[in-house]
Amino acid sequence: MSASKVLIGCWFGLAVLSVATVILGSSGSTLLLAACVLVVALVKAWLISDGFMELRHAPLQWRLLLATWPVVMAGGILVAMLL
Repeated sequence: MSASKVLIGCWFGLAVLSVATVILGSSGSTLLLAACVLVVALVKAWLISDGFMELRHAPLQWRLLLATWPVVMAGGILVAMLL
């Protein structure tokens, strides 16, 4: 697949996920909805690192580093919400 098609697909995916975040955020304020918003944010982070930053072919250490950081941040937000 050409690079422009990948970028258009990433852009479309990010737009859909952004709309999903707004819809979930305006549905209420329960812990389950907050967890769903965080999951959507994690998918967006993965899409940005693999799609826009084109790290699909990068060494595993870079991919793990960029995939672990959003998970740590989402976990910290979830723990802060529980406290």
